[in-house]
Amino acid sequence: MLHWLRRITTVGSREQLAESESQTPSTDEKVERLVGRFGPSRSTPDDAVVAFPAGSSPTFVIAVAAQKGGAGKTTITAHLAVQASAVGQGPVVLADTDPQGSLSQWWGARNDEGLPLAAVSLEELAAEELAASSTALRGRGAALAIIDTPPALTTSIEQIIRIADLVLIPTRPSPHDLRAVGATVDLTRRAGKRFLFVVNGAAPRANITAEAVAALSEHGQVAPIILYQRTDYAASMIDGRTVMETAPAGRSAQEIAELWSYVYAQISIREAA
Repeated sequence: MLHWLRRITTVGSREQLAESESQTPSTDEKVERLVGRFGPSRSTPDDAVVAFPAGSSPTFVIAVAAQKGGAGKTTITAHLAVQASAVGQGPVVLADTDPQGSLSQWWGARNDEGLPLAAVSLEELAAEELAASSTALRGRGAALAIIDTPPALTTSIEQIIRIADLVLIPTRPSPHDLRAVGATVDLTRRAGKRFLFVVNGAAPRANITAEAVAALSEHGQVAPIILYQRTDYAASMIDGRTVMETAPAGRSAQEIAELWSYVYAQISIREAA
């Protein structure tokens, strides 16, 4: 864990974020530069993306995991599931393994028959009953399953990661969140799973966003789409909706659309490999 702390305390140093005196780029430009420098390009070649039609492939399982609470796991899980369904890249099945049940409550308010919720209990996972859990997710004929996880790294979280094909690690650009992310990364690497950082809850024009991208990019792939802090994310979920439905022309809806497009490209590249 110490290597994470050392890197975080030095982000923003002249070696990593130096700018010439003649240029003062915006924070958004810094983020784009850093993603290009340390991570993959936003664009994906057309010939690298293959069709992923519903029902034609085994269910691809995405786990949304982070040790620290408040990282935005439930919001990201719900929004990506709805976006995937909206653009015809489902069917999608959800799984809520957080004892708080926030995703289940949102799902109950939504009342959407096209977006089922699978029963996957932490007790089964803790008992290593992976076969039952995998069947609950993969046995529904869905193209995608997205799992919301609790904010603690327990044995059950390790089992969820073992089930997953891809792990999304949402991280707020704050020192506390960046320090906490190392444990999730270590778990994911031990399981031999691919993971993708998602910077969430960023403040517009805050230098720490670029610094967070720089720090995270040294340890793994960072999604080049930043989710910024806006009240419309939380407000939309009160009655089971998402920002794509409450403000379809807004910036938040655009962010989710771009983030899902990027995540889906990672799935498609895997299927083509």
